[in-house]
Amino acid sequence: MASARDIQRRRRSVRNVAKVTGALQTVAASRVRRAQNQALATRAYANASMDILHAIAAQASGEVSHPLLDERAKIQAIGIVLITSDRGLAGPYNSNVVRTAYDFEKKQTVPGRFITVGRKGRDLMVRRGSTIIAEFSDLPPVPSILDITSITRVALDEFHKNSVDEVYLVFTKFINMLRQDPVVQRLLPLQPLKDSKAKSSLSTGGGSSASPIFTYEPDPETILNEILPRFTELQLFQALLESLASEHSARMVAMRNATENANALVDELTLAYNKARQLAITSEILDIVGGAEAVKF
Repeated sequence: MASARDIQRRRRSVRNVAKVTGALQTVAASRVRRAQNQALATRAYANASMDILHAIAAQASGEVSHPLLDERAKIQAIGIVLITSDRGLAGPYNSNVVRTAYDFEKKQTVPGRFITVGRKGRDLMVRRGSTIIAEFSDLPPVPSILDITSITRVALDEFHKNSVDEVYLVFTKFINMLRQDPVVQRLLPLQPLKDSKAKSSLSTGGGSSASPIFTYEPDPETILNEILPRFTELQLFQALLESLASEHSARMVAMRNATENANALVDELTLAYNKARQLAITSEILDIVGGAEAVKF
């Protein structure tokens, strides 16, 4: 059994850990609300933009060709934009999204080329031996659309140069404070709207499943040249906001659990310390009594 001094030293160490994890929990809790509000505020706009552009792509498919809409006849490589965090202490947040990206790559019959956003994703993919063509880190705590312009430019350049024939986003979608789901979403080329249920959400007639008809001013090619790159950037920006909200939520939950476990361990160590101290006191009393009895004889 450990001595009372050793138990007391360990108890002091665990208390310090509980203070650190409690502070990290407080910081994450202060950030998660802001990140959650930002992700939810732009989600409806991003979804509506995706639906509209899918419908435009379906309508324009027979009228005009655009590089961001054209399906490649032969897929030789795919690009994967992997979004993780720069720091750890977020529970399974990083490992789950990296595992999703790795499993997705393994299912493909062509090689994958990664664009990593966040140091954790970069480090884990390097250990797995994946090909990384670009990496971005140290983004602002509250990013703007300008902060991800360079990421979008790399993805578009790789697609235009035919280095990759498809581009996918792998990120963590924020569901609620306790649930965040890693998802894979195709970014390029843009898929025309085919699902009748999705078409009905944009229908101009009540309840009709007919796809809306758009009138282009001045012409489809000019419109698509202007909005498709912006649409791509918007989808990447929304994925980043979803990931940030998920990261702070996961970190807050992980730090709360760590604090609770540390406090429980402190209670156990306090009980063990009291037992060890009581045992030491009892042993000293027995020694004194034994010595006193020996003097009598």
